[in-house]
Amino acid sequence: MKDTPLLKSGFAREWGESLISLIYPERCPVCDDVLSGTEKDEHICEECSAKIRFINSPRCFKCGCALPDDSEEYCRACKMRKHVYDRGLALFEYDTVRISMYRFKYSGREEYAKFYAKAAYEELGKEIAKWGPDGIVPVPMYAAKKRVRGYDQAESFATEFGELMGIPVYTDMVKRVRATAPMKTLSARERGANLKNAFIIGRDDVKLRQVLVVDDIYTTGSTIDAVAAVLKGAGVDKVWFLTLSEGRGI
Repeated sequence: MKDTPLLKSGFAREWGESLISLIYPERCPVCDDVLSGTEKDEHICEECSAKIRFINSPRCFKCGCALPDDSEEYCRACKMRKHVYDRGLALFEYDTVRISMYRFKYSGREEYAKFYAKAAYEELGKEIAKWGPDGIVPVPMYAAKKRVRGYDQAESFATEFGELMGIPVYTDMVKRVRATAPMKTLSARERGANLKNAFIIGRDDVKLRQVLVVDDIYTTGSTIDAVAAVLKGAGVDKVWFLTLSEGRGI
């Protein structure tokens, strides 16, 4: 029996993926050791899976950060500041993934996105599905910066998560048109000024009504608010967000 083009292309794809995995093996997002056997299915080694901590309830009803108890619905920061976005969630406690996220962003460990997405799907997928987003929009990286790094970490995470959730990802919906200073060096007020006019709508046929914005970290919410303002200005009704971690004070 002769191979059909489909079989040939399938074999070529599997062979190509195997070759890539040999050259660039998947690594544990915590210890960075090469994964083997069943560890590849979980995208994390067994020993390190117990080291990561998730943000659990009670959470702030607005930004999703952990609250000391359930006597309050909102954290102090969200009581003091009005946000453009509607509501959001963060996945990990920052201290347990700080080094992992640094490698994800600056050391070429794009493969960590698989674990992050799987964890987000398992921990927060049901709640996000209740919100009913009809599209996922990653916070975009400035084009010149992306060329240097080789990938956009928020886009990689969003793509993997969208596939698991069955929600389309729109990487061209919002564009970053201005280089901005690193947010960790700025105060809350400076962060807002830093992001002024940094984002624009990238297409003129926005038909989405409920959008999930995805980024790597939530601190003051300035970046999410800036993207939410652009989306709502283009006709989006609700803007939710998902970030890998919440890092107040960094």
